[in-house]
Amino acid sequence: MQKQNVFDRLVAWPRVHVLLLDSLGALALTFVCVATASATGGGAVLVSVLMCLPLAARRVRPELSGGLVAAGGLLQPVLAADPQVANVAVLVALYSLAAYAAPWASRGGLLLGLFGALVAPARYVLPSVDLLNALAAALFIAVLVVATWLLGRLRRASRRNEQALMERARLLENERENESRLAATAERQRIAREMHDVVAHSLSVIIAQADGGRYAAAANPAAAAEVLGTISSTGRQALADMRNLLGVLRQGPGDERTPQPDAAQVADLVEQVRASGLDVALDVTGEPREVPPAVGLAAYRIVQESLTNVLKHAGPAARARVEVRWDPDALRLGVDDDGRGAAALVTPSPGGQGLAGMAERARLHGGAVVTGPRPGGGFSVRATLPYASPR
Repeated sequence: MQKQNVFDRLVAWPRVHVLLLDSLGALALTFVCVATASATGGGAVLVSVLMCLPLAARRVRPELSGGLVAAGGLLQPVLAADPQVANVAVLVALYSLAAYAAPWASRGGLLLGLFGALVAPARYVLPSVDLLNALAAALFIAVLVVATWLLGRLRRASRRNEQALMERARLLENERENESRLAATAERQRIAREMHDVVAHSLSVIIAQADGGRYAAAANPAAAAEVLGTISSTGRQALADMRNLLGVLRQGPGDERTPQPDAAQVADLVEQVRASGLDVALDVTGEPREVPPAVGLAAYRIVQESLTNVLKHAGPAARARVEVRWDPDALRLGVDDDGRGAAALVTPSPGGQGLAGMAERARLHGGAVVTGPRPGGGFSVRATLPYASPR
């Protein structure tokens, strides 16, 4: 990993220090061109300096650099008697204009290069040789100018592709981060619903049993002992469920999760609530079938939350009835009671997870929950859970 980091830094270093590298290159080219031009006079030396030094800014200020190089090139026919080695700076500047400068500067550089392809042969070739050779020299220079400009344009296109890929990578990274945050939020909400269902139901059963046992202890010690046993088993089950939920937070890839309750365990749930003292009946119709684990868990939790609300709000001597219907298209659940807790349930407490949690569970699987007071008293919960979750 460390070697890869060093390699990445070495690759990125030239991109970060472009001005330093271009300055060193410009100084080296200036030294070579001045050395070759010193024998032909001071004008040639001045032209070499004017054409080579501006290349130090060819990438950071390409328009300024190209303009200075063009000025030196236009002065060359006036100040230098012979063509100079510094003419290579014209090609470098033209490439830089095509690759890094604004479009107007890129096109202007191409036009000036083609203009130089006509001026140079007229100044240095035509006086000593025939017109045909001068035209050949002009054509050669023009082809060289166009080829250099096209190479610069290719570099511009390559830079644009690199920038597009970098932007796409940045957007994908942001999208992955957003998806991770959404997944974490959904998981926290799921765990909050599970924790609420487990804690609220178990504590409601324990409180109901404790209240009953307190009154029965004096008259019937055996009944009090049975109540304590129910409290103990309910507490152990709640503790196991809590450990299971909290274990999800510690699980890594490949860890096994403890099986979650499903619709098949609604009968056990009813028995547990009945043991707490609530008169609750169970009515199952239709042929039970295999359902996705998430749908089965939602069914169990909806019944559990409904019975918990009966224990908390229906009052003493209330009776409840649980209906489980395995219809051809969906699993339908119903929990009715004849107690007096309808007013408390119609308007849930702020931040409550009860009725809102049941409705949210059903919506996640394409179903719905309808709740409300029953005619003549009591409260009713009706839930529909399709067997196949929506894609």
